Amino acid sequence: MGPVGRLLRILSLALITAGLVVVADIVTTLVWKEPVSTVYGSIQQGKAEDQLAELESEFPARSDLREVEHLDGVRRKVEALAGLFAKRVRTGEAIGRLRIPRIDLDVVAVQGTDTASLQKGPGHYPETPFPGQRGTSAFAGHRTTYLAPFRHLDELQRGDEIEVEMPYANFAYEVEKTRVVDDSDVDIIHRVGYERLVLTACHPLYSAAQRIAAFARLTEVSFFAIGDRKWYDP
Repeated sequence: MGPVGRLLRILSLALITAGLVVVADIVTTLVWKEPVSTVYGSIQQGKAEDQLAELESEFPARSDLREVEHLDGVRRKVEALAGLFAKRVRTGEAIGRLRIPRIDLDVVAVQGTDTASLQKGPGHYPETPFPGQRGTSAFAGHRTTYLAPFRHLDELQRGDEIEVEMPYANFAYEVEKTRVVDDSDVDIIHRVGYERLVLTACHPLYSAAQRIAAFARLTEVSFFAIGDRKWYDP
């Protein structure tokens, strides 16, 4: 085989290898999640874990507890703490944890739904209240990239539990329904007559043409104090 033949053979092998890599990437994305962004998302989620641990050690501080101790009842205290918390949070910062047993999800959530924030984990819509404040709290998440936390959102069923753990309280929600909506439908995060959680993601998979939304109703609020910060029973 001459020099030209060897060169063509090397080039052919390189193209075949590149093609196999592309096919493997596509197959991996179809059956699981996009691998490159998943690695990056895992690193960012690890940083968010550390940030949340630090946040939980700082909030609520004694001064925060003193500010709300005159209020009657767990719900009023939690609502006031949520308001104090909202004033301190910045875009991209870890804010709490989402747990959904049905889809085996346990992930740190961040503030904001911009591109950079959603690369770290599910993001809280900044135009909606935090859990514990009156209204609809909403979070968005990816389905195929950056750990794809909401990939199986469509598998949620009526009655499934969703837990949202914030530094100031824990919130239990019960899924009411899931619904596919237009990507421009902002009514789904509007206030209703009860405290509600809405989780949204692109739909169908690998497309941003629509949104799938899961709606859940608040069923329980509890506060688990740490150390000497305890000031009322859950």
